[in-house]
Amino acid sequence: MADFITDVAAAEAALRDLFPATPLQLNDHLSARYGAEIWLKREDLTPVRSYKLRGAFNAMRKAITAGSTRHFVCASAGNHAQGVAFACRHFGARGTIFMPVTTPKQKIDKTRIFGGDSIEIVLTGDYFDQTLAAAQTFSGREGATFLSPFDSLDVIEGQATVAREMLEQLPGAPDLVVLPVGGGGLSAGVTRYLEAAAPGAQFVFAEPRGGASLKGALEAGGQITLPAVDSFVDGAAVARIGDLPFAQLKHFSPEQVLTAPEDRLSITILEMLNVEGIVLEPAGALAVDVLQDLAERGQLTGRRVVCICSGGNFDFERLPEVKERAQRFAGLKKYFILRLPQRPGALRDFLMLLGPDDDIARFEYLKKSARNFGSVLIGIETSEPANLTALMARLTEGGFAYQDITRDELLAQFLI
Repeated sequence: MADFITDVAAAEAALRDLFPATPLQLNDHLSARYGAEIWLKREDLTPVRSYKLRGAFNAMRKAITAGSTRHFVCASAGNHAQGVAFACRHFGARGTIFMPVTTPKQKIDKTRIFGGDSIEIVLTGDYFDQTLAAAQTFSGREGATFLSPFDSLDVIEGQATVAREMLEQLPGAPDLVVLPVGGGGLSAGVTRYLEAAAPGAQFVFAEPRGGASLKGALEAGGQITLPAVDSFVDGAAVARIGDLPFAQLKHFSPEQVLTAPEDRLSITILEMLNVEGIVLEPAGALAVDVLQDLAERGQLTGRRVVCICSGGNFDFERLPEVKERAQRFAGLKKYFILRLPQRPGALRDFLMLLGPDDDIARFEYLKKSARNFGSVLIGIETSEPANLTALMARLTEGGFAYQDITRDELLAQFLI
């Protein structure tokens, strides 16, 4: 363990050639809400807006020092690609970055800007597994060094520099550290470091509900691969946690892993943006989101809590989707399929049932299901969840047949 502490110190010192320590900020808004000291470790403020640069840089630094090849390969559609690109330019190394064909142009362009002439981007595969296989095949054929985003001891060591900075910045040791989990490299590095340097600290892990691979593995007592993953939290939607990270994390309890519903996470993203002016990607908001669950458990009051905000690479083209998810989770927006009689005045009768704060956000005839009736897709926004409950009661009383499809994921994919 002493060697790990020493190696992390060396990694942190080397990182100062790239960027200063990211801020650790006491957040007054969250602290007042939860009656605790809530500190935010702002990894969204690295040069590539995520902590991934730390691990990529450290793995590359150690490979170059050891005299191995200066050609590095990775497979990523996001933060890891940008971290590798930035580090390649810093070291003057050659990088080949494989990205799925479906990667948004914005992410491709940002990766190219960070890497400049040092990197080549290869677009291949419709799905990440295909991209990963192509990258690993290429790496072996070219004798290049493949840089895993999390399943590497050198990457884990680099991510642990977050913990070292945290202890240098805090007025005292943390009582609780809340860690977002995807592949597990950040959590493995931070917990290993703090277990030695701040042994009194406790840990809670935050995963997206649609990609809780750590929780599933801890419950099963060993590694599992999730059969399906919700891709909304793209920075942490991992079907199988890394083998090396799990070896460090397997002694934790499943009860220490909290899962954040993707739609609720959207509320947190919007709140941090609108109230605090902090731009977080879905994975970057995980630790803040689960504070409400910790508060319900009585685990926050009077404690010093650090939430690691892991990234801020948020594509603002996603903002309408985030707002939509937030409204639906909060009960402020619902979608119905309404069976509307095909008679004069039927639409007027329906409109008269709307409350003063109810607003039609979507109205679309789907088909005439019978000679005398038509099916209408209708979306209603309002100011209070109780308004929609009252509206449904009025619809039933008024003899309107309808189906609430707000939570029907299959129908939502096609209609909403």
